[in-house]
Amino acid sequence: MELRELAAFVAVVEEGGLSAAARRLHVSQPALSQTISGLERELRVKLLKRSSTGTRPTEAGTTLVGEARAVLARYEQALRAMARHTGEGEGILRLGISLEFPAAVLSPALAELAEACPDTKVQARHLSSAQQLAALRAGELDVGLLRERPSGEQFDAMLVTREELGVLLSADQAAELAGPDGVALDALGGLEWLAFPRSDSPAWYDELTAILRSHGLDPGTDAPEGQLLIAEVKLAAVSAGRTFALAPPNWSQPIPDGVSWAPLAGRPLVRRTWAVWAADSRRRDLGRLIAALDRPGAG
Repeated sequence: MELRELAAFVAVVEEGGLSAAARRLHVSQPALSQTISGLERELRVKLLKRSSTGTRPTEAGTTLVGEARAVLARYEQALRAMARHTGEGEGILRLGISLEFPAAVLSPALAELAEACPDTKVQARHLSSAQQLAALRAGELDVGLLRERPSGEQFDAMLVTREELGVLLSADQAAELAGPDGVALDALGGLEWLAFPRSDSPAWYDELTAILRSHGLDPGTDAPEGQLLIAEVKLAAVSAGRTFALAPPNWSQPIPDGVSWAPLAGRPLVRRTWAVWAADSRRRDLGRLIAALDRPGAG
């Protein structure tokens, strides 16, 4: 068996048909069909069931697709490891960024990377922590900035920022509730918390709601999956006077006259962000970015 044959078989299974897999692999459908037939002859088993509704793996095919994915993943891992010696594997650095990650931290780090590795182009995507973790596992990101630290030995992680969150309120409510040390968290009990989807970052959501409950607040229900809690949404909801939202003191979004930001008394809510990358990565440019994010004062 050759790697191209295994990759072709996995593509057919994942796409559910030869035509879609051929488009994905940029080959003709007859050529792909011939590759699969050759693989079946070599293994002396039927790998696929073809019908009018698509193509599904047989029992033997299901076994092979699991083994094929493992072989292909190991091959990719070997290429990444060898990039340490060949200098290859650099050029494009795929970076995931959580919403509201402070530009004051990221911009200097990217500038330092550009100076140290001028041939590296950064492709940045705003993704939730859960989406970033899935992309890292699939090899679609090189490094992510996540609100929670993944467990296990597959990834390395470094704490990048600690943000003491404050509260966004309508200007009238802020004037009423704010004391000399800020707004007490339990003073927000009559307001609705503007939540983000739990699926975006389950560990951070659970930590946050546990603290709210410990101060007598009802977190209510989380936002629908896929709904982005962008700055404009926060400000519009808060200005109506029945909702509070959370934001860091160095929030980059301009705050309109009808809304005020205030610190929370006692600083009970701390939002942390970790840089996360594959533990077996040997990329020089990735190492320079991590080092830049680890500079004193970066977080």
